[in-house]
Amino acid sequence: MGTTNDSVVSEFVLIGLSNSWEMHRFLFWFFAMFYMGIILGNLFIVFTVIIDSHLHTPMYFLLANLSLLDLGLSSTTVPKMISDLFTDCNIISFPKCMIQIFFIHVMGGVEMVLLIAMAYDRYTAICKPLHYLTTMNPKMCMLLIMAAWIIGVIHAVSQFVFVINLPFCGPNNVGSFYCDFPRVIKLACMDTYRLEFVVTANSGFISMGTFFFLIVSYIFILITVRQHSSKDLSKAFITLSAHITVVVLFFTPCMFLYVWPFPTKSMDTFFAIVDFVITPVLNPAIYTLRNRDMKVAMRRLSRKVFIIFHNFIFYITYPLLASSVLLVIISNLFFISVIAFLF
Repeated sequence: MGTTNDSVVSEFVLIGLSNSWEMHRFLFWFFAMFYMGIILGNLFIVFTVIIDSHLHTPMYFLLANLSLLDLGLSSTTVPKMISDLFTDCNIISFPKCMIQIFFIHVMGGVEMVLLIAMAYDRYTAICKPLHYLTTMNPKMCMLLIMAAWIIGVIHAVSQFVFVINLPFCGPNNVGSFYCDFPRVIKLACMDTYRLEFVVTANSGFISMGTFFFLIVSYIFILITVRQHSSKDLSKAFITLSAHITVVVLFFTPCMFLYVWPFPTKSMDTFFAIVDFVITPVLNPAIYTLRNRDMKVAMRRLSRKVFIIFHNFIFYITYPLLASSVLLVIISNLFFISVIAFLF
């Protein structure tokens, strides 16, 4: 671990969430359970959309991709955090730190564009229902997903190329439980004021602009529907409330982490946990609790899984039970025969 001006930093020190051993154990189980919920909840949505033919629509296709992105974004930081809580080893190598930064911003950039695509999907479905199926056709859905990934990679690479070549020869304490551009840049052995501004503009201002654009778009949709009938407005509000909640949960931490001029360790930790843990575990609940189609599809999938599991248990345990009974009968007959022969 290099800490002098003549050496090069080969690893970074991540700060723990607590200095207490008992709190470490509690946080380990707490975040391990949350991460399990993230995996199960998001994969359940993906499998439900894939298996249930009633959900083969653009809206649920985009929702399944959002669930995969939530799982991917959470997996960039949470497993390392859980491992550090268990081992009390808060060290991350320079290559792994750079990989973590890269994938955080790829996933974040893709999710940002995907939320815009989902807003466009709802605008077309609510405001232009007669043109919905022709506009949001499978080709358009694939183009939106491809565009999201291309923009996400460009977003990450445009910052990553500057950071990867920075000289790191002094302090190596990142000041957080994960690596990210704003914290790592400050450790470089050079003036990084302009680079910090580029990162703020690329991640912070874009997040802020996209957030307000989406909120204004949803308000415009509600105003457009209100001009037709109040009944349609209530239905539209129920549909859009889930999208608005997810947008607020995703962009609020991003704006505070990259734009807030007076960051503190506790505030950064709180919003990072919201971004990587709370939001991915809440999104499946948000999109299912107020969505009748998803709840019905999940009940159908649950019944199928139960039937498959029941049949599996029956066909596995029944032969074992029959074999055990037969073995007992044969053993008893053999024992009786031996007794009869001896006596």
